[in-house]
Amino acid sequence: MTEMDDRTIQRDRMRFIKNTASSSLAILGILFNVFYFVSIYQSDVGTYYYKILIGVSIVYNLIFMLAVFLSSEGVKNYQKNYSYLLAVIGIGQIVRVFILPMQAHSATTMVGGAEVLVMGGGQFAWTVGCLLISAVCLLASAVINLVKCKELADHMKTLEANKA
Repeated sequence: MTEMDDRTIQRDRMRFIKNTASSSLAILGILFNVFYFVSIYQSDVGTYYYKILIGVSIVYNLIFMLAVFLSSEGVKNYQKNYSYLLAVIGIGQIVRVFILPMQAHSATTMVGGAEVLVMGGGQFAWTVGCLLISAVCLLASAVINLVKCKELADHMKTLEANKA
């Protein structure tokens, strides 16, 4: 069996198997987002986090998880449009680094009569890392799915051409 035959068989198998690589990366993106928001929401630094921004963040996280889970199911079935959604959400994760973590890292608040940092360096690094890893997972999921969708579409065209 030649290398070309192996590649043809691999492409043909794509018609019958799921795109688990893209799907798993999307789920991993959700997991790192969960680590991020658990780190933020478990912080107890007075009343700093009792703002509308946290309410918006909670709603965004719910929508994020629903959209990414839906996208993980879509890319599992080689649906190209979900790649674009994952890419937009991945870029959104990068933008989120500059919203809540940056603001909290540079802020202080009064707790028990003493001024304390809202988010220390360790927590800041952890939350930024979680958001960036989540973004990388989502972007990689999108790219892998786009590549596989193109391969499958090309293979299907070849099969149709051979039929005729």
